[in-house]
Amino acid sequence: MSTAESKPSANAPEYSPQERSLLLALAHRSIESALNGEKLDIIPPSEHLGQLRGAFTTLHLDGNLRGCVGYIAQMHPLYRTVAETAQAAAFRDSRFSPVSSEEAPRLVIEISVLSPLFPLSPEAVEIGKHGLVISKDGRRGLLLPQVPVEHGWDRLTFLEQTCYKAGLPPGAWAQGATIEAFVAEVFGEQ
Repeated sequence: MSTAESKPSANAPEYSPQERSLLLALAHRSIESALNGEKLDIIPPSEHLGQLRGAFTTLHLDGNLRGCVGYIAQMHPLYRTVAETAQAAAFRDSRFSPVSSEEAPRLVIEISVLSPLFPLSPEAVEIGKHGLVISKDGRRGLLLPQVPVEHGWDRLTFLEQTCYKAGLPPGAWAQGATIEAFVAEVFGEQ
């Protein structure tokens, strides 16, 4: 029996269209409030959105990646995680300069709500279903489940690219690295 058989499924949506819209609007408001130097006061929208969850917020501008930051751990209520990761993706992703007030209204946001991590054998990795975290020697790399789909990677390339993201040699996944997986509910703006 593979470890993935008893783990969460990515098939049935957990979040309603209304909850998804609320979280996407919250991400935009969070970025706008930071640009305006305002404090964002968030009233917990619902008990469901107040559950502790890990999540990533990905920003696109004109069809290109503009930032992506998230938390793997379930440290904060989901609504707070989304607000914080949206600001971090806009202003603290070291790969990009901070989002400007001219860019902010044109951002297209995608949110990935993560399941808890679980161990997974390399053979059980499913493209489009699993996100990966590979760790070894104090280094750790994470790739969301949509990344290999967007790049047309196979399972081996996905494992190698996750190692690369961790700053490890591509074959580290087969040489004693820890492989963990998660599923994600991914939704965004068109």
